[in-house]
Amino acid sequence: MYCECGATTHRVTKREVFFPVEEVFTEIRDFLSSSPSLDFITFSGSGEPTLSLSIGEVIRFLKDNYPTYRVAVLTNGSLFSDPDVRRDLLPADVVLPTLSTVIKQTFLKIHHPDPGISLEGIVTGLVQFRKEYFGEIWLEVFMIPGINTSDDELEGLRKIIRDINPDRVQLNTLDRPGTEDWVLKADQQELDRIQTVLDFAAAEKVEPYRYRALSSSHPGDPAVQIHEILRRRPCTVEDIVSATGLHIMEVAKILREMVVVHDLQVKKEDRGLFYYFRD
Repeated sequence: MYCECGATTHRVTKREVFFPVEEVFTEIRDFLSSSPSLDFITFSGSGEPTLSLSIGEVIRFLKDNYPTYRVAVLTNGSLFSDPDVRRDLLPADVVLPTLSTVIKQTFLKIHHPDPGISLEGIVTGLVQFRKEYFGEIWLEVFMIPGINTSDDELEGLRKIIRDINPDRVQLNTLDRPGTEDWVLKADQQELDRIQTVLDFAAAEKVEPYRYRALSSSHPGDPAVQIHEILRRRPCTVEDIVSATGLHIMEVAKILREMVVVHDLQVKKEDRGLFYYFRD
């Protein structure tokens, strides 16, 4: 319910090849040809990346051909009961699964999963993955006040976090506009309390991050660049400036035109005005 990409329009649990893998390799080669400075190459997106049967092959391609880059995978963990999924992720440097509750009713309320997905399967899969995987696991726990912040909720999480034994536990909360308006942001005092109750040395609060500005914009039509960014996630003007290297006045002008012509939506959050598309 908190996802910045909007509601899932097509629920599926069967893994498949969504794009020819050679097309992916070609795009990677093109983007990395200039040897850009990157913190990570991250698998994420509007959809669960482990649904792709090609993810293991693409990760291995990156590690074999571009070993200087660290590879990260953002995942909801829903397919970790599948040993093939766990095996595909083994070459990654960092895997960031989400686990925000160990109580079934809360899990259903937050995630609205496909009937084939079980909370028990996710938890068991994460515990098993820790035994098989030698990279870093950064466990995301997304906090929603009044939903998964009670003492019972946190005590359940505290116990299972020790079983998973991640390298980091990242306490996250709403930043960009979520799918449902009722999802609220946990304030710093609440996150401090949660951090204390979880009592896990590697637990940390995810702080607002100021993206570093690129020295120059990626070649291409600026309006197309911005449109492609906003198709993926809501952003502020500052986010877009940092991602593209475009001047703030040019970004603002393009956004004003998009609001009129392309039905671009705007919503105010704590960090400012977010621009986004909703299908």
